[in-house]
Amino acid sequence: MRGVAFRASSPLPGFGISFGITAAMLSAVVLLPIGALLFEGASIGPGGLWETINRPRVWAALRLSFMTSLYAALFNLVFGLAVAWTLTRYRFWGRRLIDAAVDLPFALPTAVAGIALTTLYAPNGAFGQALAPFGIQIAYTRLGIFVALVFVGLPFVVRTVQPVIEELEREVEEASATLGASRLRTFVRVILPTLSPALLTGCALAFARSVGEYGSVIFIAGNLPGVTEIAPLLIVIRLEEFDYDGAVAIAIAMLAISFAMLLAINLIQVWSRRRFG
Repeated sequence: MRGVAFRASSPLPGFGISFGITAAMLSAVVLLPIGALLFEGASIGPGGLWETINRPRVWAALRLSFMTSLYAALFNLVFGLAVAWTLTRYRFWGRRLIDAAVDLPFALPTAVAGIALTTLYAPNGAFGQALAPFGIQIAYTRLGIFVALVFVGLPFVVRTVQPVIEELEREVEEASATLGASRLRTFVRVILPTLSPALLTGCALAFARSVGEYGSVIFIAGNLPGVTEIAPLLIVIRLEEFDYDGAVAIAIAMLAISFAMLLAINLIQVWSRRRFG
């Protein structure tokens, strides 16, 4: 009886060296840093970690970071789909310019993005002055954090969904319309199931990007403890105070919560693929 093959046969040589490089890079970039963090956490002990985390300021920062990141990811899920659909299905003047602008958050340093957003949405900024008569203040509030996270997360959804939209066959939509389905029913029953795996992937990427965002948020947030202070900033504050155990404890809490939420999103994605194909 033949054993299970470790790898599938391939016409291209070099599996050994490719696998070695992959394992080495994955270990150096991902596994070793996480392992070092967990090792430091183990040296502190569960009791010390919980004592450091179980404080109102820490819980407020964690809640703000994760909930705002989730709201921003869900917003980008809807808005990013609309942007990707418009850029893929329609031809209009300036489309290439808008398409290139989607990648702007990738190219801009996060600090530059934060300064630009603060300049626009500050009370004396262009957008801030326009919103002031309506009693809306964005800069130095939680809403400002939301705007910054939407800015950095939007490209992940757009670029993940665009290739799938390009591969959609228009004949399927036309067949649905021929059978009497409305545009909304066609979108919900025909298009959305096909796009759902890519949408969930983009949403997970946007969420993961937003949770660890620092540079673009600290300028527009105001950074008031318990109000607009995000968890990454609190880690930096602990490091500046030479409280390394506190920084490690908050980082481990962020790692655990991120892993749990991303696991839930991935499980939903697997179910979606099995359900809709």
